[in-house]
Amino acid sequence: MAQDSIDRHIAFWSRELPDLDADVEGAVTRMQVIVRRLRREREEALAGLGLHDWQYDVIWWLRSTGVPYQAGPTWLAGVLDVRPATLTNRLERLERDGYVDRVPDPDDRRRLLVRLTAKACEAWESVYEDRSSGEHVLLAALTPAQRRQLSDLLRIVTLAVESDGPDLLPLAD
Repeated sequence: MAQDSIDRHIAFWSRELPDLDADVEGAVTRMQVIVRRLRREREEALAGLGLHDWQYDVIWWLRSTGVPYQAGPTWLAGVLDVRPATLTNRLERLERDGYVDRVPDPDDRRRLLVRLTAKACEAWESVYEDRSSGEHVLLAALTPAQRRQLSDLLRIVTLAVESDGPDLLPLAD
């Protein structure tokens, strides 16, 4: 099998760190490098729409709630891992730019919900299409069976991580 840049990285560090586990280093470093590339591609797609990562993250999490694409600010602050004051500032900017509305909670009129606008849904769909295409190109080197195997192996790792804590991707109820 051909060597990639990670193999060269491992060869170097194996000389510096004789106890280095090449398989762990290879798997983790490859995942990090691939995620970094995907993040760069996402940032390029967002820049084309004039959006920042944090704006897309708010839109993505609201979109993940399903129709009508709305949630309470407390839940949003939790999944975004930001302080309430930070979220308030972000929501004000997103509302000013036409990506979200704050609407009364029909179950508790004292609370507000954050809801995506049509503009936000269109932006999300545009970025999703770009990202999906890029992800397919990235994994085109694998056969369908290999893609399934990769997904299954990563599921095992995810389950191990989640067994010690919360879900890595907590979706709305």
